[in-house]
Amino acid sequence: MRRRVEELLQELVNVLVVIVEACGAAVIIVGAVWAFLLFLWVGLRDRSTRAFVPVRLTLGRFLALGLEFQLAADILKTAVAPSWEEIGQLAAIAAIRTALNYFLGKEIAEERRQIGEDGDDSSGDPTDHRRTGRTV
Repeated sequence: MRRRVEELLQELVNVLVVIVEACGAAVIIVGAVWAFLLFLWVGLRDRSTRAFVPVRLTLGRFLALGLEFQLAADILKTAVAPSWEEIGQLAAIAAIRTALNYFLGKEIAEERRQIGEDGDDSSGDPTDHRRTGRTV
């Protein structure tokens, strides 16, 4: 009886893993399409490098969320009677995905900080090309 319940639980978890992985992939795909469309829109309006920072931030947020879903799926995979090998694989995958998410988060925070600094520049000098992103 216990063995049968464990098998049923494993089957349920396997279905959930596929669903969560699909959600993560969907988030990344939607984010990539959204960022690409935003990239086209921004590229047609303003070609300055600074204008593309919000595009990178948008894509970065979607990637970070997609990675969280993928990590959740990996954790689910080891939820029912994991072997030591599976636990080791989860640890490695979790470490890699956590590191990716950490550095992605740092990059997003840095981009936001730079945007904030650009917005706080109150020199008012229209020839200040660092602020406007325009060249002479």
